[in-house]
Parts: sequence; structure tokens; C-alpha cells
Amino acid sequence: MTTELTPEQVADFLRSTSALLEAEIAALGDAEARWHPAPGEWCANEVVGHLIESERRGFNGRIKRILDEDNPRIEPWDQVAVARERKDCDRMAQSLWMEFMGLRADSVRLMQSLRPTHLDRTCVHGKVGVLRVRDLMHEWVHHDRNHTRQLLANVQARVWPHMGNSQKFSGE
Repeated sequence: MTTELTPEQVADFLRSTSALLEAEIAALGDAEARWHPAPGEWCANEVVGHLIESERRGFNGRIKRILDEDNPRIEPWDQVAVARERKDCDRMAQSLWMEFMGLRADSVRLMQSLRPTHLDRTCVHGKVGVLRVRDLMHEWVHHDRNHTRQLLANVQARVWPHMGNSQKFSGE
């Protein structure tokens, strides 16, 4: 059995995601960050765009509302429509990175400001019901890792056809 993370530990994980994204975006550059592994799948830019909106509309935004209001009702957002409207594939990767980093720095500060009395404050989400700040903190870490894995898988898919016989080392 594990124990739950503290807000400071969550802040450390948020910073860790930032470091990984910074390195990958820099290595990819603009052209590679726009590459799609398959039709309908997100390019690296779109993954970062989703993380931006999740930060704004989801984790950071929801936690701030929960702290400011008593048990607010929070409606879900249409992630596919928002991604389509953002047109992140057409953007410069560094521009997306800078947008993300501004939000992420604020999120790290938010985590560092949380006190034990904040962790059980709640909202009612229109799709999943009651959510506590502590629930959202843990989902945030999970969500970050899900999408960093997606971005890393894009890079793996990009290099796969060029590996020759070394593909056999991967057992795929």
C-alpha cells in the first residue's frame, strides 16, 4: 500500500514533467513536433496544447475554483473541440513550450501554497461527481505521465522505420 503524495511532492512531479517536455521539445524542433504517428493521432505540439488546456481548464483552474468557492459545480470541457480550435500543430514548438511553462510555474506555486485544510475541499464535476483537491492532485501527476508517455511514443514511432535490423532488439 502506498501513501498519498503531499502537495510538495506533487509540485516536484510537475517540475519533473516540465523538464522532460522542455528537453523533448528542444530536441524535436518545429518540423518534428508537427509529425503525426498516424491519422487522427496527436503530434507532439498537440500533446503540449492539451497539457496547456488541462492545466488551465482542469487541474490548476479547478483547484483555484475549489479554493475560492464552496463546493462549486464544474462542467466538463470538450477536449477534442478545444484541440481542434487551438490549431497547435501549426504553431512553433517553443511558443507552445513557453505558454505551458508560464502556466506550470503558477501551478507549482499553487501546489506549494496548499495546506492540509485545503486538501478535502470539494467540487461537483458534471461527469464524475464529487472531487477533492487531493484527488485532483493525484490525477494531475497521472495525467502528466500519460501524455508524456504519448509524446515519447511519438518519437519512438518516428524513428522506428529507420532502425533496420535493430528493430529486432525491441521484440515488437
